[in-house]
Amino acid sequence: MEEASRLSRYLYTVIVLFVIWLFLTASLDPQELAFGLILSLIVAALTYEIFTTGGLSNLHPKKLAYAIAYIPYFLWAMIMANLDVAYRVLHPKRPIRPGVVKCKTVLNTDAGKLALANSITLTPGTITLDVDGEDYFIHWIWVPDEALTENDEEHVKAASANITNPFEKFLKVIFG
Repeated sequence: MEEASRLSRYLYTVIVLFVIWLFLTASLDPQELAFGLILSLIVAALTYEIFTTGGLSNLHPKKLAYAIAYIPYFLWAMIMANLDVAYRVLHPKRPIRPGVVKCKTVLNTDAGKLALANSITLTPGTITLDVDGEDYFIHWIWVPDEALTENDEEHVKAASANITNPFEKFLKVIFG
Protein backbone atom coordinates (compact mmCIF):
# COMPACT_ATOMS: atom_id res chain seq x y z
CA MET A 1 0.00 0.00 0.00
CA GLU A 2 2.77 2.43 0.91
CA GLU A 3 4.69 1.62 -2.29
CA ALA A 4 1.63 2.40 -4.41
CA SER A 5 1.26 5.71 -2.61
CA ARG A 6 4.93 6.55 -3.16
CA LEU A 7 4.65 5.55 -6.82
CA SER A 8 1.49 7.64 -7.21
CA ARG A 9 3.21 10.68 -5.67
CA TYR A 10 6.29 10.16 -7.85
CA LEU A 11 4.26 9.84 -11.08
CA TYR A 12 2.18 12.91 -10.23
CA THR A 13 5.35 14.92 -9.62
CA VAL A 14 6.82 13.74 -12.95
CA ILE A 15 3.65 14.73 -14.80
CA VAL A 16 3.47 18.20 -13.23
CA LEU A 17 7.16 18.90 -13.82
CA PHE A 18 6.94 17.73 -17.43
CA VAL A 19 3.88 19.91 -18.10
CA ILE A 20 5.76 22.89 -16.63
CA TRP A 21 8.69 22.00 -18.91
CA LEU A 22 6.35 21.99 -21.92
CA PHE A 23 4.97 25.42 -21.04
CA LEU A 24 8.42 26.90 -20.42
CA THR A 25 10.03 25.56 -23.59
CA ALA A 26 6.97 25.90 -25.86
CA SER A 27 8.57 23.30 -28.10
CA LEU A 28 7.65 19.83 -29.31
CA ASP A 29 11.13 19.07 -30.62
CA PRO A 30 11.87 15.38 -29.82
CA GLN A 31 15.25 16.19 -28.26
CA GLU A 32 13.77 18.84 -25.98
CA LEU A 33 10.89 16.55 -25.03
CA ALA A 34 13.32 13.73 -24.18
CA PHE A 35 15.55 16.04 -22.14
CA GLY A 36 12.54 17.48 -20.33
CA LEU A 37 11.23 14.00 -19.50
CA ILE A 38 14.63 12.85 -18.20
CA LEU A 39 15.01 16.01 -16.15
CA SER A 40 11.46 15.60 -14.78
CA LEU A 41 12.18 11.98 -13.80
CA ILE A 42 15.37 12.99 -11.96
CA VAL A 43 13.92 16.03 -10.18
CA ALA A 44 10.77 14.08 -9.24
CA ALA A 45 12.90 11.33 -7.68
CA LEU A 46 14.51 13.94 -5.44
CA THR A 47 11.41 15.95 -4.55
CA TYR A 48 8.24 13.85 -4.77
CA GLU A 49 8.05 13.33 -1.00
CA ILE A 50 7.70 17.07 -0.38
CA PHE A 51 5.89 17.90 -3.62
CA THR A 52 2.54 16.22 -2.94
CA THR A 53 0.68 14.08 -0.48
CA GLY A 54 -2.25 13.26 -2.77
CA GLY A 55 -0.37 11.81 -5.72
CA LEU A 56 -2.36 10.96 -8.82
CA SER A 57 -5.64 11.63 -7.00
CA ASN A 58 -4.85 15.32 -7.64
CA LEU A 59 -5.57 14.66 -11.31
CA HIS A 60 -9.20 13.71 -10.66
CA PRO A 61 -11.36 15.17 -13.47
CA LYS A 62 -13.53 17.16 -11.02
CA LYS A 63 -10.46 18.80 -9.45
CA LEU A 64 -9.05 19.59 -12.89
CA ALA A 65 -12.37 21.07 -14.05
CA TYR A 66 -12.56 23.30 -10.98
CA ALA A 67 -8.92 24.36 -11.42
CA ILE A 68 -9.58 25.30 -15.04
CA ALA A 69 -12.79 27.15 -14.07
CA TYR A 70 -10.95 28.97 -11.25
CA ILE A 71 -8.57 30.70 -13.65
CA PRO A 72 -11.18 32.85 -15.49
CA TYR A 73 -13.10 33.36 -12.23
CA PHE A 74 -9.99 34.68 -10.50
CA LEU A 75 -9.08 36.87 -13.50
CA TRP A 76 -12.61 38.34 -13.48
CA ALA A 77 -12.38 39.03 -9.73
CA MET A 78 -9.00 40.68 -10.28
CA ILE A 79 -10.33 42.90 -13.09
CA MET A 80 -13.35 43.97 -11.03
CA ALA A 81 -11.14 44.73 -8.02
CA ASN A 82 -8.78 46.77 -10.22
CA LEU A 83 -11.71 48.82 -11.50
CA ASP A 84 -12.97 49.32 -7.93
CA VAL A 85 -9.57 50.53 -6.70
CA ALA A 86 -9.17 52.78 -9.76
CA TYR A 87 -12.60 54.32 -9.01
CA ARG A 88 -11.61 54.96 -5.39
CA VAL A 89 -8.28 56.52 -6.38
CA LEU A 90 -9.71 58.73 -9.12
CA HIS A 91 -12.85 59.82 -7.26
CA PRO A 92 -12.47 63.40 -5.94
CA LYS A 93 -13.63 62.45 -2.41
CA ARG A 94 -11.37 59.35 -2.25
CA PRO A 95 -14.04 57.00 -0.85
CA ILE A 96 -11.86 54.68 1.19
CA ARG A 97 -12.45 53.23 4.63
CA PRO A 98 -9.43 51.00 5.23
CA GLY A 99 -9.21 48.52 8.04
CA VAL A 100 -8.01 45.10 9.11
CA VAL A 101 -10.73 42.46 9.16
CA LYS A 102 -10.79 38.90 10.40
CA CYS A 103 -12.12 36.18 8.11
CA LYS A 104 -12.53 32.45 8.60
CA THR A 105 -11.85 29.72 6.07
CA VAL A 106 -13.29 26.26 5.57
CA LEU A 107 -10.11 25.04 3.87
CA ASN A 108 -8.12 22.38 5.72
CA THR A 109 -4.97 21.87 3.64
CA ASP A 110 -1.91 24.09 3.76
CA ALA A 111 -1.85 24.29 -0.04
CA GLY A 112 -5.50 25.41 -0.12
CA LYS A 113 -4.89 28.04 2.55
CA LEU A 114 -1.83 29.29 0.67
CA ALA A 115 -3.80 29.52 -2.58
CA LEU A 116 -6.55 31.46 -0.78
CA ALA A 117 -4.07 33.86 0.84
CA ASN A 118 -2.38 34.48 -2.51
CA SER A 119 -5.71 34.95 -4.30
CA ILE A 120 -6.74 37.55 -1.72
CA THR A 121 -3.42 39.39 -1.92
CA LEU A 122 -3.32 39.35 -5.73
CA THR A 123 -6.77 40.95 -5.83
CA PRO A 124 -6.29 44.74 -5.52
CA GLY A 125 -7.80 46.34 -2.45
CA THR A 126 -7.01 43.42 -0.13
CA ILE A 127 -3.79 42.11 1.39
CA THR A 128 -3.46 39.02 3.54
CA LEU A 129 -1.49 40.07 6.60
CA ASP A 130 -1.55 36.86 8.63
CA VAL A 131 -3.00 33.36 8.64
CA ASP A 132 -3.53 31.69 12.00
CA GLY A 133 -5.21 28.31 11.63
CA GLU A 134 -8.61 29.03 10.11
CA ASP A 135 -8.36 32.78 10.75
CA TYR A 136 -7.18 35.24 8.12
CA PHE A 137 -6.33 38.83 8.96
CA ILE A 138 -6.78 40.99 5.88
CA HIS A 139 -6.22 44.68 5.21
CA TRP A 140 -9.18 45.88 3.16
CA ILE A 141 -9.44 49.20 1.35
CA TRP A 142 -13.19 49.47 1.88
CA VAL A 143 -14.64 47.90 5.03
CA PRO A 144 -18.44 47.97 4.62
CA ASP A 145 -20.78 48.85 7.50
CA GLU A 146 -21.82 45.24 8.15
CA ALA A 147 -18.16 44.31 8.74
CA LEU A 148 -17.87 47.08 11.35
CA THR A 149 -20.45 45.68 13.77
CA GLU A 150 -19.78 45.39 17.48
CA ASN A 151 -20.44 41.65 17.43
CA ASP A 152 -17.24 39.86 16.45
CA GLU A 153 -19.06 36.84 14.97
CA GLU A 154 -21.20 39.01 12.66
CA HIS A 155 -18.12 41.01 11.68
CA VAL A 156 -16.25 37.83 10.71
CA LYS A 157 -19.24 36.46 8.75
CA ALA A 158 -19.68 39.71 6.81
CA ALA A 159 -15.99 40.03 5.99
CA SER A 160 -15.72 36.33 5.05
CA ALA A 161 -18.77 36.56 2.78
CA ASN A 162 -17.07 39.33 0.80
CA ILE A 163 -13.45 38.20 0.78
CA THR A 164 -12.84 34.48 1.37
CA ASN A 165 -16.09 32.71 0.47
CA PRO A 166 -16.09 33.53 -3.28
CA PHE A 167 -12.67 31.88 -3.74
CA GLU A 168 -13.33 28.98 -1.37
CA LYS A 169 -16.10 27.46 -3.47
CA PHE A 170 -13.41 26.54 -6.02
CA LEU A 171 -10.43 26.00 -3.75
CA LYS A 172 -12.15 23.52 -1.40
CA VAL A 173 -12.73 21.20 -4.38
CA ILE A 174 -9.27 21.72 -5.88
CA PHE A 175 -7.35 21.27 -2.61
CA GLY A 176 -9.95 19.40 -0.53
